[in-house]
Amino acid sequence: MHPIVEKVTKEVIERSRRTREAYLERIDAAIKQGPHRAGLGCGNLAHGFAACGAADKLDLAGDKKANIGIISSYNEMLSAHEPYKDAPDLIKQAIKEAGGVAQFAGGVPAMCDGVTQGQPGMELSLFSRDVIAMSTAIGLSHNMFDGALYLGVCDKIVPGLLIGALSFGHLPAVFVPAGPMTSGITNKEKARTRQKYAEGKIGRKELLESESKAYHSPGTCTFYGTANSNQMMVEMMGLHLPGSSFVNPYTPLRDELTKAAARQVLKFTALGNDFRPIGHAIDEKAILNALIGLLATGGSTNHTMHLVAIARTAGVIINWNDFDNLSKVIPLIAKIYPNGPADVNHFNAAGGMGVLIAELLKHGLMHEDILTIADKPGMSNYSQEPKIIDGKLTWEPSPEASLDPEVLSTVEKPFAAGGGLHLMRGNLGRGISKVSAVSEDHQVVTAAAVVFDDQDDMMAAFKRGELEKDFVAVIRFQGPKSNGMPELHKLTPALGLLQDKGYKVALLTDGRMSGASGKVPSSIHMYPECADGGPLTKVRNGDMIYLNIKTGEVNVLVDETEFNGRIPELNSAKYHHFGMGREMFGGFRLGATTAETGASNLFVVD
Repeated sequence: MHPIVEKVTKEVIERSRRTREAYLERIDAAIKQGPHRAGLGCGNLAHGFAACGAADKLDLAGDKKANIGIISSYNEMLSAHEPYKDAPDLIKQAIKEAGGVAQFAGGVPAMCDGVTQGQPGMELSLFSRDVIAMSTAIGLSHNMFDGALYLGVCDKIVPGLLIGALSFGHLPAVFVPAGPMTSGITNKEKARTRQKYAEGKIGRKELLESESKAYHSPGTCTFYGTANSNQMMVEMMGLHLPGSSFVNPYTPLRDELTKAAARQVLKFTALGNDFRPIGHAIDEKAILNALIGLLATGGSTNHTMHLVAIARTAGVIINWNDFDNLSKVIPLIAKIYPNGPADVNHFNAAGGMGVLIAELLKHGLMHEDILTIADKPGMSNYSQEPKIIDGKLTWEPSPEASLDPEVLSTVEKPFAAGGGLHLMRGNLGRGISKVSAVSEDHQVVTAAAVVFDDQDDMMAAFKRGELEKDFVAVIRFQGPKSNGMPELHKLTPALGLLQDKGYKVALLTDGRMSGASGKVPSSIHMYPECADGGPLTKVRNGDMIYLNIKTGEVNVLVDETEFNGRIPELNSAKYHHFGMGREMFGGFRLGATTAETGASNLFVVD
């Protein structure tokens, strides 16, 4: 094991000792109660299987056959989740043939950030993670189940499902991916069309035609944003079947993997001889594997919040310092858009997760000894890939080396010596930067601040031609307490266009950017946030800002005494309400998630 990885692991284990012990004590107490439906009253149990067929009723009346709950985020609004339409029937049949029973336990809400991007609904996006977590817990709350299958892919959905699953940590769990859509037009071509639209060179018709060629069928969007980062991390934690993350939907292999996942969870219930509750499986090492995978692949910045919250649910305490310390030794060995021209289909064809995991294990950069849902424990079982041979699902060793070094490289020849995410720090607070997506010549910017309290105000200034210059866009009051911390992805085409014109531009905000955002240097998730009087509230138009995402420096170049003496600007009407949330919930503010801790008072993780 690499000494820094080992050192960080020991620190996390020691830091988490009390909370992890309390979590395990709670789930172990639930385990000792035995199959839970056996403790239900006759009226309770009768309600629980009233809608089942006669054979299932007979099985559920006893306690010899396992009952598997299905939690799904299926809806027709998300291309990534539409393939789950037929999954429950596949799962039920596979489990029945394997000697168990399955019930659809509940659906969870799942919004598409691609639809709500730049719209008022985006203000509900981050909060939806905790609603999904609670919805998952509600679905499992009937004490009818011996294990569960979780069907989800996209941004807040998988973190929410994981938080909910870990709250029922006494149950074994298998996550079932849906797979990416096949490749459409290149991401570079899509980005170029967006910039032409921002420049006024093409109209809405041409833009919509381009977008429809990029997002064209069921399946996950093919760029490496939060959704596909989710799939990578879940496999790095051993909750997917090996090599199953990026198999396209509506293919024979995808259907066979879904059925295999159903059969797999049956093997690990307390009724068998190989009990693997998710609360035992997701420990400090599993969480750090996910973090390491995020760095090695240049994954989404959103997981600097989500992974912290997921870990905390399991009693594991990680923080941004852990990301920072590991980013110094975990090299960037994958190049997937926005970090490069390839998409996740190209990554999978190059060797995908099997080659990635084998490479990291070979150099002692991830933990092998974790409890997975593969037949044998340990991550070495994940350096293989699924295939259908003679009509039967089987696993074969992954390629010994990448089949495309331009997409998936090695630790000896990385795309960058450090991980894809950097911790930013300075007199403006702490934040996160996705350095892997920014070219070398744009990683340092010194320019005057142009301050906005709303992304629409910045876009209006852009359209008026007021931003044809070097500048750092400071977008304030975009944190979770202000307006739900919406992604600010719609700013990317405008900023990218100005950068292409030769201007030095950067973004500084207490808000978020999409996992697909890149190219323009930024420091996001700035903490403390503006609603709490963070340093960005003291920045004024014209202040010189120094942003260096290579070294992680973010400072305002103003005399320290003068800057400290400034009165924070907290009178912005923009942050005194929760936009769409106010309209929908009558002014009630949902729980406040903090950027640095990932914690929320909407869903209790203690």
